[in-house]
Amino acid sequence: MNKKTVKKGLTPYLGIILIMLGVLYFINATNRKTNYITYDEFVNQMNKGNVSEVKITPRNNAGVYEISGKLKTYEESESFFFRAPLAEEVMSQILIGEEAYDFKINTATDPASSTLLAIIVNIVPIVILVGFAFFFISKQMSSANKSMDFGKSRARLNEDKKKVTFNEVAGLKEEKEEVQELIDFLKDPKKFQKLGARIPKGVLLVGPPGTGKTLLARAVAGEANVPFYFISGSDFVELFVGVGASRVRDMFKQAKHNAPCLIFIDEIDAVGRQRGSGIGGGHDEREQTLNQLLTEMDGFGENEGIIIIAATNRPDVLDPALLRPGRFDRQVQVNLPDKKGREEILAVHARNKIFSKGVNLSHIASRTVGFSGADLENLLNEAALLAVRQNKKAISMAEIDEAHDRVLMGPAKKSKKYTEQEKKLVAYHEAGHAVLGIKLDGANDVQKITIIPRGYAGGYTMMLPKEEKFTATKKELTERIIGLMGGRVAEELVFNEITTGAHNDFEQATKIARAMVTEYGMSKLGPMQLEQQEGSVFLGRDYNKSRNFSGQVAFEIDQEMRKILDECYKEAVKIIKKERKLLDLIANTLLECETITKEQIDYLVEHGCLPDEDNEIDESNFKEVTLEDLTLTELKDIAKEKGIKGYSKMTRGELEEILKDLI
Repeated sequence: MNKKTVKKGLTPYLGIILIMLGVLYFINATNRKTNYITYDEFVNQMNKGNVSEVKITPRNNAGVYEISGKLKTYEESESFFFRAPLAEEVMSQILIGEEAYDFKINTATDPASSTLLAIIVNIVPIVILVGFAFFFISKQMSSANKSMDFGKSRARLNEDKKKVTFNEVAGLKEEKEEVQELIDFLKDPKKFQKLGARIPKGVLLVGPPGTGKTLLARAVAGEANVPFYFISGSDFVELFVGVGASRVRDMFKQAKHNAPCLIFIDEIDAVGRQRGSGIGGGHDEREQTLNQLLTEMDGFGENEGIIIIAATNRPDVLDPALLRPGRFDRQVQVNLPDKKGREEILAVHARNKIFSKGVNLSHIASRTVGFSGADLENLLNEAALLAVRQNKKAISMAEIDEAHDRVLMGPAKKSKKYTEQEKKLVAYHEAGHAVLGIKLDGANDVQKITIIPRGYAGGYTMMLPKEEKFTATKKELTERIIGLMGGRVAEELVFNEITTGAHNDFEQATKIARAMVTEYGMSKLGPMQLEQQEGSVFLGRDYNKSRNFSGQVAFEIDQEMRKILDECYKEAVKIIKKERKLLDLIANTLLECETITKEQIDYLVEHGCLPDEDNEIDESNFKEVTLEDLTLTELKDIAKEKGIKGYSKMTRGELEEILKDLI
């Protein structure tokens, strides 16, 4: 438990106790009654025999006795008090009275004569005052030091005992080969200096988020066994002009003392954007920081033994001076992994997880096209969380399938109820996509169909490319558009009505058609690029970019796009009319089962029904389902079918024991 938390928790109780003690002391003080008398009055009372108790305390420093006590006529809480000269006559007279009238005398030593008490009274207050003064002065000094450290580098030295190596970096074979030279140089720089070779001063890692750019940089430092400084581009930029430049200077100064070393700047586009760009001019602080970074990397000074690795997913906004040879000499593209890379990444993240026998990482890799390394790690983590939620001892394909759908579309909304008409419409919509995916060679392959709502979608058809390729033919792009039209076509043919369900389909189809006309030269306009791939607008730089084609060409672009989309729609109508029986078969199966997989779809197309116990089918394509893979609700449904009495009150363990003997 945090000590600060404990202190904060005890403080109110200590305050309450002190308040209660103060109240009790005040009550006792008010209940006591002290009568202040003179020495003569005391002597008179003593001679009358009224004194019952006397307490004498000498005060040597004041030259008096402090005398208190009780009279026989006093109440229990009542007492007297007076001071008498510190003389032998006073004590003699009191002692004579004690013998004559037999009252009790108590004597106390002078408190001032106690060494400990003298220290507490005289020295402790001074120590407390000096301590408070020192505390406040040190607080002021620390604040001053913080302001003085404002221009110090924010780069942090990685001091983790467990260093990252290439064993933890999966799926980046070519990228690791590109940075291998940096490792060799950091280990043995003389090997390169003999032949006059200059190692790259900077390497820029470019790629989508989550592809492992930071992990690769950490692995380079781990393999070379050199100090690793890491900093974010935003750590340089501050409100005050000149602070960022000061931090850059201090960062390189620290690095020189620890050379050879590696500096990693994450999200360098935060500080390395083009100078003088943007609405209203440039950003003085960022530009001065960038200027200092350019000077340190390849200016008047040499930074031998210091290698900079930077990462960004927006290389288009970086300043050209930053990318020229001598600064960032080399750019390494860290792309999304292919099937083999995804399988290797899954194997790394599966090391500390327990899987059932039916789980095949190769099968998962083939279904996760477009996933980054971070996405794959999240997929397995979501599957593990689902398995824990269902109290399973191992992660099965059922959890991985559900996690895959969650990552893509969000959690299933099982509580959302369709009307019968709406459910039927969604089933035919998704079946339309499936029919075209099955019948067209160039369209994406149908992997899964479901009419269970997820996210904003009432249902979806998961379609993946049959092969992972770098290029696409005009026929393949056209057939992809035809496949996207399947949902709307099925709605119109079956119900003679159209809905908003094809909104996302049209969005994707329009993007493909426009790219075919303006980027790929796949229309009557010829082989010319009229537009570039869309990206985020760099504020001001691209805001007023002029079009490089006339209004007449824009009209022709619209005509060509409309022609492509109309022809694809007509072709989709033609195919679905021809395959109406298959459309009805898939739609009716969806209405019954709600979700069907690729293996079930293939069997459905071939045999006209889903596989059951009597059908002979290759079980190697199906995941092995055991009682552990089923939810408690599913187990109870089976128990109900088997006629087991009292199944609704049984625990999961009791149900599994009974069903093992019956299944």
